[in-house]
Amino acid sequence: MFTTEQRTELTREWKGERFPDGRPKVPDAVIERLKTASAEEAWGTLRAAGYRLQFEGNWKTINVKPGERLVGRAVTAQFMPMRPDVNNMINDHAKKEGRVGRGQNSWVIDSLTKGDLMVVDLFGKIKDGTIIGDNLATFHPDEDRHRHCGGRRGARHHRHHGHPGFQGLRPRLPSSAIADVTLMGWNIPIRIGDVTVLPGDIIVSDPEGITVIPAQLAEKVADESELTQLRDNWGHQMLREQKYTPGQIDAGWSQPMIDDFNKWAASKGSKMRMKPQGQR
Repeated sequence: MFTTEQRTELTREWKGERFPDGRPKVPDAVIERLKTASAEEAWGTLRAAGYRLQFEGNWKTINVKPGERLVGRAVTAQFMPMRPDVNNMINDHAKKEGRVGRGQNSWVIDSLTKGDLMVVDLFGKIKDGTIIGDNLATFHPDEDRHRHCGGRRGARHHRHHGHPGFQGLRPRLPSSAIADVTLMGWNIPIRIGDVTVLPGDIIVSDPEGITVIPAQLAEKVADESELTQLRDNWGHQMLREQKYTPGQIDAGWSQPMIDDFNKWAASKGSKMRMKPQGQR
């Protein structure tokens, strides 16, 4: 595990509140706002900021209802193929730290708090790759504490208990408990597909896949997503009312159009505004 200082340095662009272990704590209010942000809207903001590899598709959903979004702060875990000498060292450290349970996956699950989402790199393991089984899925009455993505197995247990999650598009085998793996990292950088995930990143699900939003950009994504949705709604209304033409709506807006939009947004109770032409 990283030290608190290492984890803070790793996520140094986040300037807000942190958990005791240094993990960024994006406010609940921002997480709630991101539940309406689409992958396309988030992608535009992230790409403009230089973050080009933040989306991973090809997932199977587990207990995710139509229209439901899975949004939360990442708690990352990395497992590797088990090697006895390394595994013994990990278990010895766990005893000194007072970890409960023989299953190393349970240590991570037991650390989850409301609003967390467990993100697991299990190196594509299929056989004996159940990251969350029946007992562990039942353990926490707060469902937000055991939502997850990245696991490759355990679908039956999640369906039984109703916990939402995502797993990679891989074949399944009727294996049960996780075996022959070692927990090599916890709240460290991990890789899910082509995406690097840091502890405290915000995970946002879509039917298309998973978007990973750096903590320091979460509020900006929420702001710009809301503004895009307002712009779209206003534009559609103006077209229905035939106040502006499709060419005007689809092109760069004139200052009178921006003024009209800002008045309309204010009438809807929104604090979002478009800036005058030439301002960023």
